Amino acid sequence: MKMPYINKIILGTVQFGLDYGINNVSGQVSPTEVMKILSVCKESCITKLDTSAAYGNSEKILGEFIKSDFDVISKYPGCSRSVESVFNNTLADLGVNRIYGYLIHHFNFFKEHTHIWEDIFLLKETGKIKKIGFSIYNIDELNFLFDNNIEFDLIQFPYNIFDRRFDPYLYELKKRNVEIHIRSVFLQGLFFKDLNLLNEKIRPLKSYLLELREFCKKRNYSIESFALNYVLHNQYIDGVLIGVDNADQLKRNIDCVWDIFPTEEHDFIYSINVKEKELLHPNNWN
Repeated sequence: MKMPYINKIILGTVQFGLDYGINNVSGQVSPTEVMKILSVCKESCITKLDTSAAYGNSEKILGEFIKSDFDVISKYPGCSRSVESVFNNTLADLGVNRIYGYLIHHFNFFKEHTHIWEDIFLLKETGKIKKIGFSIYNIDELNFLFDNNIEFDLIQFPYNIFDRRFDPYLYELKKRNVEIHIRSVFLQGLFFKDLNLLNEKIRPLKSYLLELREFCKKRNYSIESFALNYVLHNQYIDGVLIGVDNADQLKRNIDCVWDIFPTEEHDFIYSINVKEKELLHPNNWN
């Protein structure tokens, strides 16, 4: 049954408020297309949306369309405004009284201002947030949370065929009843990038991209379906963020969800060992 895996899909909405992504040639998504995308979500039982106060006017645009049809996860960015002020503005822009999840968006800011965690916890106590947590980028950040005995309900981090750094921690997170959301399933679109257009900084990844493409061609898989199903079928992962530029792209994502992921394909995935770990972080691509 495809449905349990389609239900894991979370619509990322950064493109609704910003011109975002290495492979995005169409720019910020228009409000008309946003409405079409959200309609596809409703038809397909995709119920979660991921946004942030840092995503331009994404929350305000969502507020024009979502009503109470979706569970929203938003984020507090590192800024001079209080958590309560930013959060209340998020609720106002979205046109809702409560949201599903609220994450700290910038971990370095949190480490310098750890009191904001208490502010977020207090908002949860009011019933305006169901789950609180963190958006992180690396293992050091997760270990900081563990070492400091910080209890959280929800975590989001990058994870894909190339970037499996969090694999050893998935079981531990589930033991702690943490809901796991992953992003960058397509490595922010790099999996589809024209290899002749790779800049000098990310050219070392070309050999891995070629290997992935040759494998998928041999198996008659699309890269999109192989990459997406690998994460959707991971038993520890609760939600998989994907960002789209239009409704047709979302339909293609949904159509390529498999009933099962062949276990033998894990051997190929585990054989990929990207040595240039720093290039798994898109901030290092320029």
